[in-house]
Amino acid sequence: MIGSLRGRITYKQPPGLVLEVHGVGYELEASMNTFYQLPEVGEEVELLTHLSVREDAHVLYGFAAAEERGLFRALLRVNGVGARMALAILSGISAPEFGQCIETGDAARLMRLPGVGKKTAQRLIIEMRDRLDGGLGSAVTEDRQPAARPADPVSEAVHAMITLGYRPQEASRLVHAVATDGMDSEALIRAALKAALT
Repeated sequence: MIGSLRGRITYKQPPGLVLEVHGVGYELEASMNTFYQLPEVGEEVELLTHLSVREDAHVLYGFAAAEERGLFRALLRVNGVGARMALAILSGISAPEFGQCIETGDAARLMRLPGVGKKTAQRLIIEMRDRLDGGLGSAVTEDRQPAARPADPVSEAVHAMITLGYRPQEASRLVHAVATDGMDSEALIRAALKAALT
């Protein structure tokens, strides 16, 4: 099991990144919450990891904080929530906010996350409530090559939103609604996710 990696970022486009560790490039996927904390390409970072082993792929997920990795692992134990949905949930809400939604039974807030409908929101509240009693710390895809880098920040942001589970038209609408001159892709994604949840 790979518990953490420390190395140099050689590629970064949400939700994927490549971390070079002693000459070996590890492909990882990360939530937008982790992406916001990553340094620039070429700089060094240490990430906690979770290795998902499936019949058709081995996928490595990276996390900036133990709390987020713990929540990811707890989400994987919920019936009907896979790694892709768990990553999308973590991209749209912070671990403390998620815990608050579970504690208060705020299904409406959870339903604003990509891929989470009414039944899934209710299932999350029921199944996660017991797991979060001790706090998030204790509770808590497809095999593909990195896509060609889109030409501009708006295209990058739309691509990232689609990868996080939004339908292409919805992703495009959300990004274009917040886009202004000079915004980089990470700022666009952050603003689009915020707009989607309000």
